[in-house]
Amino acid sequence: EDGTVQELLEILDVPYTGSGVLACTLATDKVLTKHLLLEAGIPTPPFFAFTQTAFRELGAAEMLPAIAERLDFPIVVKPSGQGSALGIKFARTPEDVPAALVAAFSYDARVLLERHVEGRDLAVSVLDGAGGPEALPVVEAVPREEDFYDFEARYEIGRTGFICPAELAPGTTERAQGLALACHRLLGCYAFSRVDLMLDRHDELYVLEANPIPGLTDTSLLPQAAEAGGIDFDQLVGRILELAFERAAGAPA
Repeated sequence: EDGTVQELLEILDVPYTGSGVLACTLATDKVLTKHLLLEAGIPTPPFFAFTQTAFRELGAAEMLPAIAERLDFPIVVKPSGQGSALGIKFARTPEDVPAALVAAFSYDARVLLERHVEGRDLAVSVLDGAGGPEALPVVEAVPREEDFYDFEARYEIGRTGFICPAELAPGTTERAQGLALACHRLLGCYAFSRVDLMLDRHDELYVLEANPIPGLTDTSLLPQAAEAGGIDFDQLVGRILELAFERAAGAPA
């Protein structure tokens, strides 16, 4: 998802599906993505980020109490460059932060500390078409046991319940879809993408991250959203392939 495979395929002049090098590079870097979201006026939870070097040698460790105070507990600690919720930990108290940082640093040299938004876990997939990008029906993920939608909950069948279309007020659905389209365009995603959001108890939406290469497994959200939008799996794959060949042929995106 970080653009490496896409760049190699471009060197070899091999067509490929999904977003290009730049979009994948941007979206995989959670810290850079969040700064872009802020610049674009797209709501995202407050955060701080620093590298392992800064933590060890530049005094970032001494700043943790001030960071935690400004974010409020609980906070989410996550590696900057991982997907599928790998390395993400909740820190409910200041005492939880060191272990959460160790877990995050085991996946990436830069970590993100983010205010936890309590609420409903939503995802909006975007699919490009002849008329431009289209937001598909909203999916709500409801983990059956876990506190949040983690790696196991994402990929083990039965660990999470899904509601699609999500049971939201019409205005909330439209806002969520609008934010997903804005992220898709901001990052330069192509063909398809998925944007993860939280809906808090005040009906405010926050973008957590964007995925330029969302999954297509039995538990993945893009196929569920497409089906709810009247696009079966074969049609979905067909459209993605058509878009890949259009790009390779130099057709307008």
